[in-house]
Amino acid sequence: MEWRSRGYLPHYDGDAVQHLVFGLADAAPARAVRNVTNTAPQERHEAFEAMFDVGHGGRILANPRAADIVQRALLYFDAERYCLLGWCVMPTHVHALIEIRASWPMASVMHSWKSFTANAVNQCLGRTGSLWGREYFDRMVRDDDHLEVVRNYIENNPVAAGLVGVQNAWPWSSASLGEPV
Repeated sequence: MEWRSRGYLPHYDGDAVQHLVFGLADAAPARAVRNVTNTAPQERHEAFEAMFDVGHGGRILANPRAADIVQRALLYFDAERYCLLGWCVMPTHVHALIEIRASWPMASVMHSWKSFTANAVNQCLGRTGSLWGREYFDRMVRDDDHLEVVRNYIENNPVAAGLVGVQNAWPWSSASLGEPV
């Protein structure tokens, strides 16, 4: 297994299908992050989802231009560096369901997404400063049934948040394509 950590959360970098969640720098208050860092993975994931869903911070990804930049970045290296199985760009965070390839470890994929999108969004919106939170959250998908549960969860996120009435109405999601990718 290929586990790594920068002293915060552990991450798996080997070949696997994973559900990734990463949020804006101002979407999760620092005190709340410290309180859940040492909890069990499922509890940690649920705690961060709850923080992101509250909508703290500037909600930069609610701007269609910013959301489009992030979505295009997710799709850019699909089938080359990873296989993107589902995604959703929410106002405060991003979900990606990807199959990692050994030649492009998770850390490299995440760095590429975060670095490119931070620069592009800041330039597009005429802003400076950090865009993304330091960490991301990954959870391995166990089997085909779990894969479908996770994909549905990701694509239903805008509906659950009250942003749209049906999954395929959210333009920054794999659901907007109609069929699973």
